Amino acid sequence: MTTATLVRKTALNETMRKAGGKMVDFHGWELPIQFEGILKEHAAVRNSAGIFDVSHMGQIFVTGPDSFKLLQKTNANDLRKATVGKGVYSHLLNEKGGLVDDIIAFCLALNRYLVIVNATTSTKDFNWLSGKASGANVKVENRSDDYSMVAVQGPSVPKMMEVFAPEAVKLPRFGIVEKKLFGADCFISRTGYTGEDGFEITAPHAVITEIWNKMMELGKPYGIVPCGLGARDTLRLESGYLLYGQDVDDEHTTYEANYGWVVCLEKGDFTARDILLKQKAGGLKRRLTGIVLSAAGVPRPGCKVFKDGKELGELASATYSPTLKKGIGVGYMSNPNLKPGEALEVEIHGKRVPAQVSKVPFHKGTAFK
Repeated sequence: MTTATLVRKTALNETMRKAGGKMVDFHGWELPIQFEGILKEHAAVRNSAGIFDVSHMGQIFVTGPDSFKLLQKTNANDLRKATVGKGVYSHLLNEKGGLVDDIIAFCLALNRYLVIVNATTSTKDFNWLSGKASGANVKVENRSDDYSMVAVQGPSVPKMMEVFAPEAVKLPRFGIVEKKLFGADCFISRTGYTGEDGFEITAPHAVITEIWNKMMELGKPYGIVPCGLGARDTLRLESGYLLYGQDVDDEHTTYEANYGWVVCLEKGDFTARDILLKQKAGGLKRRLTGIVLSAAGVPRPGCKVFKDGKELGELASATYSPTLKKGIGVGYMSNPNLKPGEALEVEIHGKRVPAQVSKVPFHKGTAFK
């Protein structure tokens, strides 16, 4: 007798199906890969508005007198930047300097933080933080099963938010506000994974469908469309955002991932600071590098990369960029000092296709303004 692995469904599962979502198993969650098509969904977000079910994301609350101390000690970035009503993107580090996860930590109030974590790592992150909290005056709660989440993304979204939640429009990038929506306590943050301006709404399951429907109604004049994982991936890769488990993991450091801006060595002691200090001083042996094809072709993760006939590494993430209309990708190259414009080759289906090193992000949307 075999036991099938149960695939989890979000509270919006039925709504996704009714909207025509083509459902797939994404790390144990049933989510839409696309609706009307990746290219249309991608263009809607870049030009106006799109909406995503991201309820697979996790929520960990860290509260108590030692909450700041715990997050400051376990993260590469400086949590002092997360003043009340603001968040900071950071890397939760293990003892080797690798990533337990990449997260956003929001300060909701003094000694009260909401940490948004990746779907595949919510339990791992909770266990890691709980272990580091031992003996401290702090409470770590994994509330991932209590919340759903939608992301409304695109340059027209602030106009929709003026009607839905005017106070959210005043938020800076990574700002957060608590607000009652349809009678439930919710969180609205000016964040996203697309490179465009937009908001993510974290809400109890009971009201998430009403929130989705209201955003679809408000977005109608702007041509809003429901979007799936396919467009989410093309949008985030163009924007140079990392995908945990693919671009970063427990074995790769923040510096190797070319995210050195996340590391704040000056803030004092934190997990693996000594390792990162040595890596910065001694140089890298590998670096996550942007690559763009110079000829037709669609690169995929696992494609090997060559320079002057020598293999340098393989692509971790790769796809066709609808904005650039070219194949793009990122991968760890054994030469960490490659410069934009240097000639490379990417092996696709046994054929080596001309390519070159590219700056990352490949495209800067309204979130970068």
